[in-house]
Amino acid sequence: MGHPFPGLEPLIPADAVLEKLADGTAWGEGPVCLDDGAVLWSDIPGNRVLRWHPQEGLGVALQPSEFHNGHTRDGAGRLYACSHGERAVLRSDDGGRGWHAIATHHDGRRLNSPNDVIVARDGGVWFTDPPYGLIQSKEGHGGEQQQDGCWVYRLDPHTGEVQAKVRDMRWPNGLAFSPDETTLYVTDTSRTHDPAGHHHIRAYPVSGHTVGEGRVFAVVAPGMPDGIRLDEHGHLWSSSGSGVQVFAPDGRRLGEVPVPETITNLTFSHLEPVLYLTGSSSLYRLSVSVRGARF
Repeated sequence: MGHPFPGLEPLIPADAVLEKLADGTAWGEGPVCLDDGAVLWSDIPGNRVLRWHPQEGLGVALQPSEFHNGHTRDGAGRLYACSHGERAVLRSDDGGRGWHAIATHHDGRRLNSPNDVIVARDGGVWFTDPPYGLIQSKEGHGGEQQQDGCWVYRLDPHTGEVQAKVRDMRWPNGLAFSPDETTLYVTDTSRTHDPAGHHHIRAYPVSGHTVGEGRVFAVVAPGMPDGIRLDEHGHLWSSSGSGVQVFAPDGRRLGEVPVPETITNLTFSHLEPVLYLTGSSSLYRLSVSVRGARF
């Protein structure tokens, strides 16, 4: 028999099997791995954060959650979340039991509905801000968009200033850095509400806090490139309507992990070579042969 995932032989073991760990979400997003082996992820319409643990199984970590979406960790292990309900980026210093807002406004106006977040090595918090929590009644409280656009921001960890770093995308969604932090990848999912909208991934050169002119890195179909992550060698792993699509650093599509539902987000475990996937209704696990980049 051939490899179960053609084109991905160096990245996934030949005996790897996609495992469904839990289901029952209305729309799952934002998985993040904890030091005890648990995975947290969001059920946005359910207004809750779920927790799966290898020994303890499935449970509810937070409800109501103010419509958490994306999650991440920083180098110190602190948790971050994007809240549609609070229109804010949140941080937890106690493993997800308590949360406080660290970014709520830009230029004196409320953010739209922060969607996904990553933390760079220097502590800068980068996040996307499309309008989904404003325009979808099941994913937020609604409200008026106060920002002039939907941008990618950086929160300075020392001053607390929120600066718009990418302004040339319609609805930025998922984001991730290359392993060396010289490239920022951002997905645009504006096609969700506009047939003429985008479903691609853009790449931006980064030098310090300066972001250069972007380019289209890859177009993802079917579906959208919602969440993305990179492995230690710079391969980009993207969600899509048919599974997880994997791209080489030069943008070539290498192959796909088929999944029987729309994949929304994904994350590499920092404890073992494992990839966790959130689908529209389920949480999956897949053994891999690579480690994830930290972002």
